[in-house]
Amino acid sequence: MVCGGGAVAAKMPEGLMVHARHLPSLVAKPSFTSSALSLAPPRLVEERQKSQPAETDLERMREEEFESKSGSENIEGASGEDQDADPVRSRKKRYHRHTQHQIQELEMFFRECPHPDDKQRQELSRRLCLEPRQIKFWFQNKRTQMKAHHERQDNLMLKSENEKLRLDNMRYRDALSSITCPNCGGPATLGEISFDEQQLRIENAKLREEVDRISGIAAKYVGKPLPSPVARLNTLSSSTLDLGSGGGSSCLGDFHGSTAGVDIVSRHVGLAESEKPMVVEVAVAAMEELVQMAQVCDPLWTTRFEDGCEILCLEEYTRMFPRASTSTRSPYGVKTPEASRDTALVIMSSINLVETMMDVNQWSSMFSCIVSRASTLEIFSTGVAGNFNGALQVMYAEFQVPSPLVPTRENYFVRYCKQHSDGIWAVVDVSLDTLRGNPQPHPNCPPSTLRCRRRPSGCLIQEMPNGYSKVTWVEHVEVDERAVHRIYDKLVSSGMAFGAKRWLSTLERQCERLASMLACNIPARDLGVISNPEGRRSMLKLAERMTNSFCAGVSASNAHTWTTLSGSGAEDVRVMTRKSVDDPGRPPGIVLSAATSFWLPATPMRVFQFLRDENLRNEWDILSNGGLVQEMAHIANGQDPGNCVSLLRVNNLNSNQGNMLILQESCTDACGSYVIYAPVDIVAMNVVLNGGDPNYVALLPSGFAILPDAAAATQSRLGTERISISSGSLLTVAFQILVDSVPTAKLSLGSVATVNSLISCTVDRIKTALNCENA
Repeated sequence: MVCGGGAVAAKMPEGLMVHARHLPSLVAKPSFTSSALSLAPPRLVEERQKSQPAETDLERMREEEFESKSGSENIEGASGEDQDADPVRSRKKRYHRHTQHQIQELEMFFRECPHPDDKQRQELSRRLCLEPRQIKFWFQNKRTQMKAHHERQDNLMLKSENEKLRLDNMRYRDALSSITCPNCGGPATLGEISFDEQQLRIENAKLREEVDRISGIAAKYVGKPLPSPVARLNTLSSSTLDLGSGGGSSCLGDFHGSTAGVDIVSRHVGLAESEKPMVVEVAVAAMEELVQMAQVCDPLWTTRFEDGCEILCLEEYTRMFPRASTSTRSPYGVKTPEASRDTALVIMSSINLVETMMDVNQWSSMFSCIVSRASTLEIFSTGVAGNFNGALQVMYAEFQVPSPLVPTRENYFVRYCKQHSDGIWAVVDVSLDTLRGNPQPHPNCPPSTLRCRRRPSGCLIQEMPNGYSKVTWVEHVEVDERAVHRIYDKLVSSGMAFGAKRWLSTLERQCERLASMLACNIPARDLGVISNPEGRRSMLKLAERMTNSFCAGVSASNAHTWTTLSGSGAEDVRVMTRKSVDDPGRPPGIVLSAATSFWLPATPMRVFQFLRDENLRNEWDILSNGGLVQEMAHIANGQDPGNCVSLLRVNNLNSNQGNMLILQESCTDACGSYVIYAPVDIVAMNVVLNGGDPNYVALLPSGFAILPDAAAATQSRLGTERISISSGSLLTVAFQILVDSVPTAKLSLGSVATVNSLISCTVDRIKTALNCENA
C-alpha cells in the first residue's frame, strides 16, 4: 500500500538499532500529519491503526522521546509492501533532513527571535511547508545547541584564566623566594621590601643598561660622546615645570591614559626595518615641501579678504608639487582639501618653541584647546649635537573643536625637526597611512585615522631679538567633513576650526600667558592684584589645569561617548558619566557631564563680555542663587583685558549658606573665546595663594566656548584692537556636577533630569539677557 507521502520505507528487522549518522535528516516537505507522526492521509492512518495491534505504553514513550529529540527531522510512513510483509514492522519510520532552504529560513528567524510564539510558528509552518510541531521542536533543539555551545566556550575561557592565574601564582612564589634586600644584598624577610618595588628596581637596571648600550652605538656614528639620555629626560622634566605646564600635564594625562588612548598605544607595532628608510624618505620630502610652502607667496597663496588668512591655490600647488598630488592620493572616502597659512610674532625663543613642539606633553598642554589626546609611539632619533636638529618620531594625535557636534580628527603621522640655518628651525608633520603609494593602510593606522589625512604641515620658526620668534604656520589636510553638524559646517569648511590661524592664535595667547606666569616684578597698586610670584604661579597652574580639563571633556573625542537626551537638534543636551577614584585633582564619586551647542544672533565679543562680567553673573548663573558676585583677586594673562584669571566670591542671599569661592579664567583670541569656572574650597585656595601645590585642589570645571559662526564672522586684528565683524556666535555650554560621592553608586534618572533642567534654564537665561529669545 502506498501512503500519502508517496515514499517507500525500508523494512527493518526487529531489534535492530540504526546508528544516528545513518538516519537521513529532514528533507521532505509534508502535506499531512497525524498523532502517530505519519505523513499518510488521516483516513489511511485510521484504517491502519484499526488493522494493527495496539503498541505498548513503553514503546509509545520511547517513540515520543525519540520524536522530541529529533524535532528537526521529518517522518514518512511505511509503504504498503512493507506492511503486507511484516505488519508488526509497519510502524518503523524513515527520517529525512530539512531542505537547505528550510534550514536557512529557520536560522535567519532564530537570529531575530529565538522564542517564536504560536502565531509565528504557524506562519513559519505555512511558509516552509512544515508542521507547527516540527517548528517547535526545531527551535527547542536549536536553543539547546546554542546553550551547550556557550557553556563550552565559557568553560574553555575559565580554564585558560585558571591556568594563567596558576602560572602567575607560581611566578610570584618563585620571585618572593628569591627576593633580596636592596641595602645589603642578602636575603630579605617578608615585609622588608614589596614585590612591586623589587620588580621596578630590576626593570630600572635593565633600562639603564639598554640606554648605555644605545648611547655607545650612537656615539660611534656621531664621533663624540653623547650626553646621558637620563639626564636629558630630567632636564626636560624640570623645564616642563618651569614653563608652567606641570598642572596641565597631569590633567591631560588622565585623558591620555583613558581606555581609548591606551588601546592605540598598546596596539602600535614597531615599524619594520624595511619601512624605516621609507619613513625617513617621506619625512625629508615633507620638510622640503613645507619650507617652500612657507616661503613662497603669490600665486601659491591668496589672501582672503574677510579675515586676512592665506588660502592655498590648489592648481598652483599641483603644478609645483606634482609628485605629492599624484603619488600620495588617498582612496578612502570623499576627502575635502583644507590648506591655510598664517604668520605671527610670539613672545618665546625659537629654542623653547622647538622643544615645546618635540615634547608631546608640552605640545598637548600648549594647544590643549586643539589637541585632545597625543602620544609618541616610536622615536627614530632625538637629534644630534645636544639639540633637536634631525629629531624624528612617530606620533598619534586627536584634534578637536570645543563642541560635541564636531567630530575629532585623528592622525597617525611622523614629526621631523630640522635646523636650516642659525636661528631658523622647521617642524613638519605628515601622515603615515600609506608608504610609497601603497593603497592599503598601514597596520598601525587605526580605522578612525583614515577620515583625515595630514599632508606636509607644520611651522617655520625664525629667531627674533628680545626673546621673540616669527612663526609661519602651514596647515594642509584632506578630510571627510560629512559628519559635521550643519551649524558648524561653514566654520569647519572655511578652515577656521582647524586651520593655521587657530593654531597661531592659540600659540600667541599661550605665550603671553606663560610670560605672565614667569613675571616677577608685579606692581601691587591695583586692588585685588596678586603680586606674590609663588602665589601667581600656583594660581595660574591651577587655572591651566581647569582649562585643560574643560577642553578635553567638552569635545566629541573618541575617549568618551556622549548620549543625547532628546531628538537630533543642535540644542539637544548630551550627557556622559565618569567615575573618579583616587584622583587628587577631582572629587571622588560619579561625575555627570552635560553639554549643548547652539547658534546665537550676537557677536562673539558681546557674548564673551556678558559671560565673563561678574556683575552680570546672576543673570545666567542659577547656582549663584541671585547672590552678589565680587572679584577678590585677579591675574592678567596678556595684553587683552579679557585674558585673566579671577577669584570670585558669591555672597548668597540665604544667610544659612556660607560664602562660595569660584575660580574663573576668561581668554579670547582671533578664533574663539572661553569662560571657564569651577567652585573651589576656601582652605585649599589659601594654600594656593601662598604658593602651595595646586595639583591637590579638586576641580569640576564648567563653562562656555564661544566661536564665530563662519569665516566672515571672525575677528580681524587691527593694531592692538580687535574689530568684530561677526554676524553670530556658536556657543557651547558645558557643566560637570558630582551626583554621588560613592564611585560604585548607580546613576539615577533624577540626577540626569536635574542636570538637563539646569543646562536648559541656563541657555534660556542667556538668550533672554542677550535679547535672543527667538534664536
